[in-house]
Amino acid sequence: MHRYRTHNCAALRANDVGSIVKLSGWVHSKRDHGGLLFIDLRDHFGITQIVIPANSSLLETIEKIRVESVLCVTGKVVSREGETINPKLPTGEIEIQADNIEILSSAAVLPFQVNGNENYPEDLRLTYRYIDLRRERLHRNILLRSNVISSLRNRMIEQGFTEFQTPILTASSPEGARDFLVPARLHPGKFYALPQAPQQFKQLAMVAGFDRYFQIAPCFRDEAARADRSPGEFYQLDFEMSFVTQEDVFETLEPVMEGIFKEFAPNHKISPAPFERIPYKTAMKEYGSDKPDLRNPLKITDVTSAFDGSDFGLFAKITAEGGEVRAIPAPGAGGKPRSFFDKLNGWAREEKMGGLGYITFDETGAAKGPIAKNLDEARCEAIKQACNLQNGDAVFFVAGKGLEMVKFSGTVRTKIAIELGLIEQNAFRFCWIVDFPMYELNEETGLIDFSHNPFSMPQGGLEALNSQDPLEINAYQYDIVCNGIELSSGAIRNHRPDIMIRAFEIAGYPEEEVEKRFGGMLNAFRYGAPPHGGAAPGVDRIVMLLTDEPNIREVILFPLNQQGEDLMMCAPAPTTPERLKELSLALNLPKVNVKKPENASEANKN
Repeated sequence: MHRYRTHNCAALRANDVGSIVKLSGWVHSKRDHGGLLFIDLRDHFGITQIVIPANSSLLETIEKIRVESVLCVTGKVVSREGETINPKLPTGEIEIQADNIEILSSAAVLPFQVNGNENYPEDLRLTYRYIDLRRERLHRNILLRSNVISSLRNRMIEQGFTEFQTPILTASSPEGARDFLVPARLHPGKFYALPQAPQQFKQLAMVAGFDRYFQIAPCFRDEAARADRSPGEFYQLDFEMSFVTQEDVFETLEPVMEGIFKEFAPNHKISPAPFERIPYKTAMKEYGSDKPDLRNPLKITDVTSAFDGSDFGLFAKITAEGGEVRAIPAPGAGGKPRSFFDKLNGWAREEKMGGLGYITFDETGAAKGPIAKNLDEARCEAIKQACNLQNGDAVFFVAGKGLEMVKFSGTVRTKIAIELGLIEQNAFRFCWIVDFPMYELNEETGLIDFSHNPFSMPQGGLEALNSQDPLEINAYQYDIVCNGIELSSGAIRNHRPDIMIRAFEIAGYPEEEVEKRFGGMLNAFRYGAPPHGGAAPGVDRIVMLLTDEPNIREVILFPLNQQGEDLMMCAPAPTTPERLKELSLALNLPKVNVKKPENASEANKN
C-alpha cells in the first residue's frame, strides 16, 4: 500500500465498498454525533467523510486536532444508508471507517475559516493566500485558469503557431506605462527593463522568418491597479503572423475566443464568428465608449439639431458654442415615478456632471417633463423619431463638448440599462473596434501625438502621411472587446523604415531620436521585413469574465494588492547597504514630513 494514499478524496464510490484504502488530506470539518466523530477530509480533488466509532482508541487524539490539520487515514469503505447519503458530494454514498489515523501536520489557529463563504478583508486574505486558495471558489478559479491556458495553447498549435519564449531582461519599451528596472551589476549605472510586452521581439521573430509565433507571455508594467488590471504583472496570449491583413488576424483569433468561451461557459450565449466590426468613430458616437458592452441594447443618438435655437436656453447655448446634445433612450420608463428620475439626477451629480435632463412620453405620446415645457411639439417629436422611441418611453440627455462628455454619455447608457434591467444575462458578446485614429491632438500641448500604437501601419501608407491631415488618418489598429471589457489591442505593424520615420516625424520625433530609441527594430526592417500583424488577448481578463469575478485578483494565484505589495512574501522590501554598493546604487529617498510640536510641553512629551 502507498505511503500516503491509495485514492484521492474524490475517487471512491459505492462499488468500492469493502475495500481497505488510505487517504490523505486536510480536516475540512469535524462533527461529534453522540460519541461518533465525523471528519470531512479534503484534498485537491474533493471531500470524503471519515467516521471514527465511539469505542475507537483514535477518538482522544483526533478530538484535539484543529481543522486544516493534515491527516493520513487508513480504513474500510462502508456504505452510507438512507438520510446519511449526501447527494451533493460525488463520494456521498460511502464513508471510510477509520482503523488508523496518522497526523502528518497539525494546524495552528486559523486567521480565517476555509469552510464557508464568509467575506474577509482582502489584505488578510492576501497575507495568508495559501489558506485562501484552499477555499472552494478561489481554488476552482485557479484550476479554470490553468485549463483555459492549456486550451489556448492547444488551439494556437492547431492553427500552425509555434511557441517561443522571448527575453525577460531587456531594454526599456515605448508601451506607454512605466518600466520595472533591474540594475545591471556588471554594467554600473545601466539597467535592464522587464518587458511591458514582447512587442518588439515578436516582430523581430517575423523578420527572422518564423511565420506564426505565440506564447503565454508574462508582461510587467509599473502602473496602478484597477478591478480589471493587476499591478505589476499580467499574462497574455501573445501572437504574431506574417503576410497577413487585418482580416486574417480576426479570422485567426475569432475561433479561438469563440471556442474558449463555448468550452468553459457552455450555458451562455456566445457571439458567433465573425464578430461585429465597429469603427472607432461609430463606437464613440453610438455607445460613448471604445469598449462597448453589446449586451446593452441601448444606442446613443445625436439630437443637437433639435435644441439648436430652441427655447431651452441651457442646451441652446451649448449648441451655439459648438457643443453637442446626446440622447440616451429609456424604453418603458415613461411611466416611472418621479423618484426614478430624481435618483438618476442625483447619481449624475455624484459623478460631478451637474445632472440629467430628460423627456418622458406618456401612453398618448405627449411629451412631459421640464425640458419638454421649453420645446415645441415638433422638436419633441423629432427627438422621439430620431431615437426610435415609442409611447411610454423616456429619453435622457447629455450635453457639452469634448471627450469627457462623450464618455459620460456612455456611462449614462450603462446606468440606464442597469436600472431598467436591460443587460442581457448569461451572454458573452464580442466585437472588434477598428479604424482607430493614427494621431490625436494633445490637449495640454496642442501638438499632434500618437493616439494608440506608434508601430501600427497607417491606412494609406506613406502617401497618406505625406498628403492627408494627420488627424484624419486612421491606422490598422483594432481592439477585441467582450461585455465592455477590452481583451486585447492589436495592429498590422509598420514594417517599413521610411514609413516609420515619417510617422514619428509627424508626432514630433526627429529621425535621429527614432534611430536612437528604436534602432534595433529599424535596422532589422532594413534587411527585409514581411508585412505582419497580431494581437495579445489578456489571459487574466478572459478568466475574470468566465468566472464572473468583479476583481482580477480573484483569478491570479499570488497577486499583489492594490498598492502593488506582496503581503505574503513582504515585497517590495529594503535591501542591505552591501547589496546597494555591489550594484553601484545610492538611495535618494523622499523626505517624510514629520509634524513639528506646537509647544514646548508637547515637545517634552516626545
